[in-house]
Amino acid sequence: MEYKSDITQLYSADNIKNRIKEISSEIENEYKTNDELVIVCLLKGGFTFTADLIRELFMDVRVEFMCVSSYGNELKSSGVINIKQDISSDISGKNIIIIDDIVDTGRTLFEIRNYLSKKNPNSIKTCCLLDKKEKREFDINIDYYGFVCPDVFVVGYGMDASGMYRNLPYIGKI
Repeated sequence: MEYKSDITQLYSADNIKNRIKEISSEIENEYKTNDELVIVCLLKGGFTFTADLIRELFMDVRVEFMCVSSYGNELKSSGVINIKQDISSDISGKNIIIIDDIVDTGRTLFEIRNYLSKKNPNSIKTCCLLDKKEKREFDINIDYYGFVCPDVFVVGYGMDASGMYRNLPYIGKI
């Protein structure tokens, strides 16, 4: 693939930045208490969104990372969730927000939410930048989301195609 020539922009860097500020306000309004909030970033795609979101949260948060995969080097999910790296701290009694880049079938968030719920958190919410509602196969509620995404393959802003395009400041479709 020739770099960027086959990508059509869907969401500009400014659109993304503005929506992240709105999401951070929603989160701050919900978590006004002193309860500890733990952000669980699903790697690799969620790292850019998570980094920008936590910089807009004017409250105490702890950040944990899980490396999960269902795509490998394919453009379509394999349907199998592989946890390559688990969180490293005890989340018992904590409020958790799982952050992912995109939710399509919902399998990843569904399975990770169930997995983390066994660690006895106080609450678990979900947050994604892109919500592909028309692809949903699993019953998962997205508590905070950036944009409803059409059924196209997207790259940029942390999302990739075979490891490429994560560094684009916008989200585009191939």
